[in-house]
Amino acid sequence: MLLPRTIRGVAGPGASRHETLNLPQAGPADSRAALILSQLVVGILALAGWTAPLQAGTIGIPNGSFESPLVPPVSPYAVLDIEYWQKSPQPEDPRTGTFNNAPFPASFIDNCDGDQAAFIFAFPDVALFQDYNSIYGTNTAPSHAFNARFNVNSAYSLTLGVIGGTNTALYEGATLRFSLYYRDASSNIVTVAATTITNSAQLFPTNTHFVDFSVYVPGVQATDSWAGQNIGVQIASTVSSDLAGGYWDVDNARLTETVLPALTNPRVTNSQFAFTLESQPGLRFELLASTNLASALSNWTSLGTLTNVTGTAPFLDPATNLNRRFYRARQLP
Repeated sequence: MLLPRTIRGVAGPGASRHETLNLPQAGPADSRAALILSQLVVGILALAGWTAPLQAGTIGIPNGSFESPLVPPVSPYAVLDIEYWQKSPQPEDPRTGTFNNAPFPASFIDNCDGDQAAFIFAFPDVALFQDYNSIYGTNTAPSHAFNARFNVNSAYSLTLGVIGGTNTALYEGATLRFSLYYRDASSNIVTVAATTITNSAQLFPTNTHFVDFSVYVPGVQATDSWAGQNIGVQIASTVSSDLAGGYWDVDNARLTETVLPALTNPRVTNSQFAFTLESQPGLRFELLASTNLASALSNWTSLGTLTNVTGTAPFLDPATNLNRRFYRARQLP
């Protein structure tokens, strides 16, 4: 993905497909800098040029492994409480809770994270969710324990361990949906991304091993309605009434954030073009330049390498009096 941006509205090749970066109007003292900026086009990071994987940081989900409250390892091996997770209004009797990974009535779950997991009955409208303003248990106010946001220029991945199958009395075709969401101004849940799991004996051949599923939100743009909003996580039974019955086991909800590398803050210093490289701290990049955006990557000029120690690193192009130049940052191993 290459995102060229025109400077002060002067479009370069292909710029009509992309947004314009509007800089403040220059005064007389800045006329030389304004002239140079008006003639430069900056190409934001080219993902296709990367040679190493992105690094992701973990965002803690309170009680993401369903370890609290503590479930005693004695019959019935389960409780209906789940700390930090709010339940949807339960139809009839409560149909979600946590259980101890005890060898009853079968064997241990061999990859359970910790000693406990959660169960969700496969009935319509049964769900667990958590966000900044969710309220769990008998509390009357939110704890605000889950205080993560959809940050611009970051991507997010939610992974969940799931057990279904006929061993849990689920019908073939029963569905479970987990998602990332935010709340709008009226506090309504708005889904950003979701994954639906459809139960089958082939997908879940055993009830002693969690299978991981993931949902992904690509790089958040400033124009996205969820940009800057608090992140919410939901796990919901979406089964139809004719397939209701049985239960899902879920465990180890993991949320990661990956800061996507970007070239930002274009500026001129002593007739030289400069910008800032933003990425996960500690990554190493090669800075490339070309006067032709369509040139093969092998024909781009290397301007040197840069290790982004802190997460933001300034770069100054040694060339002066440029008319037009595109820039890429290629991640190195």
